[in-house]
Amino acid sequence: MSDSVVIVTGGSRGIGASVCRKLVALGHTILVNYAGNKTAAEAVVSGIVDDGGKAISIQADVGNEADNLALFHAADEEGQLVGLVNNAGVVDMSQRVDEMTYDRLSRMFSINLIGSFICAREAVKRMSTKHGGRGGTIVNIGSAGSKLGSPGQYVDYAASKGAIDTMTVSLALEVAEENIRVNAVRPGIIDTEIHASGGAPDRVAQLQSKLPMKRAGTADEVADAVLWLMSDQSSYTTGAILDVSGGRAILP
Repeated sequence: MSDSVVIVTGGSRGIGASVCRKLVALGHTILVNYAGNKTAAEAVVSGIVDDGGKAISIQADVGNEADNLALFHAADEEGQLVGLVNNAGVVDMSQRVDEMTYDRLSRMFSINLIGSFICAREAVKRMSTKHGGRGGTIVNIGSAGSKLGSPGQYVDYAASKGAIDTMTVSLALEVAEENIRVNAVRPGIIDTEIHASGGAPDRVAQLQSKLPMKRAGTADEVADAVLWLMSDQSSYTTGAILDVSGGRAILP
């Protein structure tokens, strides 16, 4: 097993868990980050180990800078960081903007945006050839909502993911000469637990007949796109935003 390490934030469930399992194929040690569900994170780790890979779970709230620093220090103990998947994110109850509180907005942007920036900052410090690293890859998980806007539901979530699009392109250009590639995957309606956490457990069932492919996507379908962007097969790809939305993100 290589001494190379990849951090997956929000790796205990949904898309993050699928990404962790897929990345084992690249031979890295996987740091499965979780905010509060240790049982779910340990289940992901056990599955990876059973398949012959190496993984550990690390608790950290990506909306908290001290937790993020501890997460990256834990990675340093395992080997050389070569990859980061900025996957952790939250939604909230459907609301109009004129109903949103400061606390809701603060939580949304602290986790979905500021946390991704802090994690990217720490990853660049370790991977950049400018800082003595050997290079690496960052993949940000965005959302089709950044193009669709989610009016009347999750404008704050959509805005946070729109900022992730901008961050992806800008950071990719900033570190292109330092052997770091930065890309994003922009999922559409994916059948995961995130809908229930936003108070809409039936959202997939309600929307799938309106989707171009008449079905929701799966976490594994998103993870396959992440795997490609993390692999050497995408060695000349940086600043790309790959839609995995079943066509939903291109609707007029």
